[in-house]
Amino acid sequence: MAVIVGNAAPGFSAQAVDNGQFKTVSLEDYKGKWLVLFFYPLDFTFVCPTEILAFSDRIDDFKAKNAEILGVSIDSQYTHLAWTEKPRTQGGISGLAYPLAADIHKQISTDYGVLDEGAGVALRGLFIVDPEGVVQHATVNNLAVGRSVDETLRVLAAFQYVAEHGEVCPADWTPGSDSMKPDWDGSKEYFAATHE
Repeated sequence: MAVIVGNAAPGFSAQAVDNGQFKTVSLEDYKGKWLVLFFYPLDFTFVCPTEILAFSDRIDDFKAKNAEILGVSIDSQYTHLAWTEKPRTQGGISGLAYPLAADIHKQISTDYGVLDEGAGVALRGLFIVDPEGVVQHATVNNLAVGRSVDETLRVLAAFQYVAEHGEVCPADWTPGSDSMKPDWDGSKEYFAATHE
């Protein structure tokens, strides 16, 4: 996979389903906001709805951080629509609070380096794109394991903190905990405070 973190996010334009309606979404739509862009293998599967709904149920937490969410799979917008109309009790994703984009030509998955060519589906890639369109974070899980909404929110908050304060965040940083100055002398303050 090519290095994507620290570079401009690959542009895209795709058909999507949003609140029961078809619309075109593009990377440009998210300029000026943080974007959590995640890929999942297929509609009407097993792990995928748990992730999709977990992010949907926490949409207010993302919006409070000036962040939007966009899900992408290789399915068509018609399949996305059918799945959003299926009740949650039957494995559906009814009530989804953000758009799902169709990547039926697999170009977006390819551009983001998450296409599993052998399986013909996207791996569970997740990218945090800053308001200037630069990828700040990327994780890719194999098909069998879902992602953590809490960890995504933590990492989003850390990158927002760095952007606002110009400091860096140590391992397991959470909002309100100590950050570090990004130079050798300044970092000693953090090390001294945490190793007393």
